[in-house]
Amino acid sequence: MASPIPSAHPNGTANGNPPPSDPFKIFVGYDPREDLAFEVCRHSILKRSTVPVEVVPIRQPDLRRDGLYWRDRGPTESTEFSFTRFLTPFLAGFSGWAMFVDCDFLYTADIRELTDLIDDRYALMCVKHEYAPKESTKMDGAVQTVYPRKNWSSMVLYNCGHPKNRVLTPELVNSQTGAYLHRFMWLDDDEIGEVPFVWNYLVGHNRVDEKDREGTFPRAIHYTMGGPWFEAWKDCEFAELWLGEMEEYLKERQKKKTAEVTADA
Repeated sequence: MASPIPSAHPNGTANGNPPPSDPFKIFVGYDPREDLAFEVCRHSILKRSTVPVEVVPIRQPDLRRDGLYWRDRGPTESTEFSFTRFLTPFLAGFSGWAMFVDCDFLYTADIRELTDLIDDRYALMCVKHEYAPKESTKMDGAVQTVYPRKNWSSMVLYNCGHPKNRVLTPELVNSQTGAYLHRFMWLDDDEIGEVPFVWNYLVGHNRVDEKDREGTFPRAIHYTMGGPWFEAWKDCEFAELWLGEMEEYLKERQKKKTAEVTADA
């Protein structure tokens, strides 16, 4: 039996504006080991966005509870969202455009700049990295794997209503191989659009060109090997930007808690 198509639930609205009828949906991969990374990523999006957005964590336990995800975890899966990410078009109701992004991202620019690049000719759009990591492990010791189109699936703009993307049902996502999914093998090459690398800037791989700082400074920093929320990566490139965003998020969270306690007093 085909799984019912759910409606995405709002998890956040940019700049405190009232919820619009059609915010841009951003699904963020969630792993309990990186809860703070998710919150900082979310904060960095909402803080800078001048368009209404809806930030939705993709939590594997919730999908299992709802009967949408049941595959066993493989030895090469470094996060809980290694495969659940491909449910994005389904979770968006196969309608409009939506984005998936790993939680280990930090946004330094308005998401509107990215949505302005959307082109309806494509089934999806992403940064087309040529990336072969030298390290054998990543994050907190997870095995590093190398495969074609490595990291393409870590930030994807999905044309959810595109006919080719309707194959991304829970049944397919739970049964297909990692190669099929991460290489976008349900699509022809000319159905995959490209966005500039600054929207998925790989720490330790990409470089800022000081002669073209405006064109090469990251709009979205991807701490793909591990970010400063892990002890081993506390001094990585752009760690200070993430830590600054974290401090701002924590202060805002504490301010909100204090206001709630005062209101209840």
